[in-house]
Amino acid sequence: MGNIWTDRAKFQSWLDVEIAACEANYKLGKIPKTALEEIKEKAQFDPERILEIEEEVRHDVIAFLTNLNENVGEAGRFIHVGMTSSDVLDTGLALQLRESVKLLRKETKELEDAIRNLAKQHKSTVMIGRSHAIHGEPITFGFKLAGWLAETIRNGERLTRLEKDVAIGQISGAMGNYANTDPEVEKLACKQLGLTPDTASTQVISRDRHADYVQTIALIGASLDRFSTEIRNLQRTDVLEVEENFQKGQKGSSAMPHKRNPIRSERISGLSRVLRSYVVAALENVALWHERDISHSSNERMMLPDCSITLHFMLREMKQVINGLGVYPENMIKNMNIYGGVVFSQKVLLALVENGISREESYKIVQKHAHSAWNQKEGNFQKNLEADPIVIRRLGLEKLTQCFNADLYQENLNYIWERLNI
Repeated sequence: MGNIWTDRAKFQSWLDVEIAACEANYKLGKIPKTALEEIKEKAQFDPERILEIEEEVRHDVIAFLTNLNENVGEAGRFIHVGMTSSDVLDTGLALQLRESVKLLRKETKELEDAIRNLAKQHKSTVMIGRSHAIHGEPITFGFKLAGWLAETIRNGERLTRLEKDVAIGQISGAMGNYANTDPEVEKLACKQLGLTPDTASTQVISRDRHADYVQTIALIGASLDRFSTEIRNLQRTDVLEVEENFQKGQKGSSAMPHKRNPIRSERISGLSRVLRSYVVAALENVALWHERDISHSSNERMMLPDCSITLHFMLREMKQVINGLGVYPENMIKNMNIYGGVVFSQKVLLALVENGISREESYKIVQKHAHSAWNQKEGNFQKNLEADPIVIRRLGLEKLTQCFNADLYQENLNYIWERLNI
């Protein structure tokens, strides 16, 4: 990913645009064949020389063109004819953005595969589901991962759309109205570059497209933050249901030798905040003055490479976390059954309702016994219920015991598995 955003790669994208425009002008009979051949043969650039020229002229595209003409010679007069700087900058940037999205799609697909494989392994690994960080009802770890998988699939679909939406070029001249260039030049050049001509550019391609790019990257980063935050919570010492791989020789603390910290998940969460911070700048760039200004240019030179490289790194980190994740089913069962299975309260409630007790009265009975067990050293919800004559008279011991069967919570998982093709 870093190679896409080097100065050399940027200048190469500019050269690709200039050559494509020259070839389009040749096809339209505006450049002699000999001149085109000379341009294609001699058009080379030196990044250091470009920067040297820019020190004097204070204009990056002029510095680039000056360096090209130093190498091309007489035929250089056919380069950049009828074009403006943004024709080169924005169309070249589109090539970089498109290549970045391709790499992000690849990493997202590999993460999808990693999550899918782990979900398969743990479809029936029972654990407690939590809401408000409080025990709710039994789920499975595979079910939790299925939610991550669905979100990752959606992120892949977002990137597929984005790859098309950023692949937009323009060669429309100083105000975008083709006053000094034939619209056919744009059409032919963009076709050669694999881009779609912008519908109605000004002097620049409108920045809503670039804001979409940054927002999509930030959204995918937010998904990774969700996954990593969950891992961090489940790795807490008092929970310890999953754990990042802790490799041989790794150290968790300079002072406390026992520490095994979720550093990769924390790193992902931290970097997701950086991605979200770029969204504001990207949205601010949409409202440029009139047909253009360059208030967007300075922050895009930082923002677009940085957010692309950062997300690429985060996707790789998350894939490695998933592939190396330690899962502890015994701790999941232990945590779920604390206080004698209070998490099965709804099953007991519904059983009482089905056996003739009003919902209001059933709720009072179940809540009383659940709260009596809750946070008590010897608290046991199931035993409390077994000692209640009303509950036993209505349900019997066998039916009551069945309410505490975690398998009941897996009966409809196949519906989700089929939707996700797990």
